[in-house]
Amino acid sequence: MKFAAFFRNLNLGHGNAPSRAVLEDLFLQAGAEAAASFQTNGTVAFNARGGTRRARSILRGVQAALQLQHGFVEPVFLRDMAHLAALAASDPFRGIAGDAIYDFYVTFLHADAAVPLGLPVTNARGDVHVVAYAPAEMMSFNHLRGKSMGNPQVFAETLFALPATTRTWGTVCRLVDKHG
Repeated sequence: MKFAAFFRNLNLGHGNAPSRAVLEDLFLQAGAEAAASFQTNGTVAFNARGGTRRARSILRGVQAALQLQHGFVEPVFLRDMAHLAALAASDPFRGIAGDAIYDFYVTFLHADAAVPLGLPVTNARGDVHVVAYAPAEMMSFNHLRGKSMGNPQVFAETLFALPATTRTWGTVCRLVDKHG
């Protein structure tokens, strides 16, 4: 089964982050059948025989190795490729356009995040706009306000009081196209 791992605050080659080759090797050592780092933002596509339970075990192994070998302690968010393909096919940003939009995003929420009805659809500054909440993701766009742009990840982490990680919509779609 194919999965994607989305690490929070892991930028390959920066600070205490591993190289692409090292990260992929950590997945293989932890039991993945195949692993491919996607871009440099801590996104990894991997295959795990045994389904979601096995994929979670692999991620625990990778996290332990990252902590031991690199001092890297951040959460990772697991999604199966079929889920990501369905998300991409749903096209949540269809029909949304405007010169003021900076980019479209998917924020991967923590497993403990409860997504009740009535959550806010914009942050206090008004520079992050949520298009849709799903049980495991928040789809949003942002725009510049002054010289800074809204940050969907900060908004989600504040809203749920739990860690999250964010990727651009384009990254998610390219990941699905290549590995889905």
